[in-house]
Amino acid sequence: MKPIRVCSLFAVLFCTATHAESYVIGVEDMAFAPHYSIDSQGQYQGFARELFDLFALRSGVQLSYKPLPVKRLLSALVQGEVDFKYPDSSSWAQAQKTGKDLHYSQAVVGYVDGVLVAPKRQGQPVEQLKRLGMVKGWTPWGYQTRIDAEQIQLTYSEDLRKMIHQVLKKDADGAYFNVVVATHYLDNIRARPGALVFDPTLPNTRGSFHLSTLKHPQLIQRFDRFLIEQQAEVAALKERYRVEANLDSEFIGMEQWKVDFLKRQKAKAEGADGLSE
Repeated sequence: MKPIRVCSLFAVLFCTATHAESYVIGVEDMAFAPHYSIDSQGQYQGFARELFDLFALRSGVQLSYKPLPVKRLLSALVQGEVDFKYPDSSSWAQAQKTGKDLHYSQAVVGYVDGVLVAPKRQGQPVEQLKRLGMVKGWTPWGYQTRIDAEQIQLTYSEDLRKMIHQVLKKDADGAYFNVVVATHYLDNIRARPGALVFDPTLPNTRGSFHLSTLKHPQLIQRFDRFLIEQQAEVAALKERYRVEANLDSEFIGMEQWKVDFLKRQKAKAEGADGLSE
């Protein structure tokens, strides 16, 4: 009888494991570190991967990731090829979403899209920005009026690497991209820290990434609870990957050593002012 009970227990465990909720998240097949990227084996990695893996672990669901070209992601979600799309936002591709009852999670991570320029160009008026580097598929929010008036010419590249190269060669006056991602690329991959810097005086856009779905709003609700209940772990992940590095300070887009130096200088100045009062 004992072997039968053991066998039955194994069957129950096997049945439970094979019937766990399983979902597919459609993700962008692009280099967007530290948020996410695809490694040489085609595996999704980065902050987003660790965040969703943690959610799966805490929630008892199974998640897999399907990298797709950015232009294919929304149609894949609508056609049921994937259960979720990340990243997404209710303000993106509104025309294509008309009539679709999409559900969005709470904000996962904040971002700033803006223009990076050579340090000597920082602070120049927007009128001096004549050629703007863009990655194909991106929308230069805040610049469309000047583009329509032919005051700004767009120069497109296939990816971030080529766009940065274009600006460094002075074939464009600035590069429009996610500030954290562009800075991470310059600091850690291109090994040219400070070669281009974010110019906060030029038009820029703030927003947040969300998880979206058509058919599984109940899991979106569970994910929202996870973001609240595991707030400390989520914050630790953000800090480790620096996905929101200095987004809400005057140091946005700066290398960390420079941020630390400026903070020390500021503290010294404030200390000196305090002594002189």
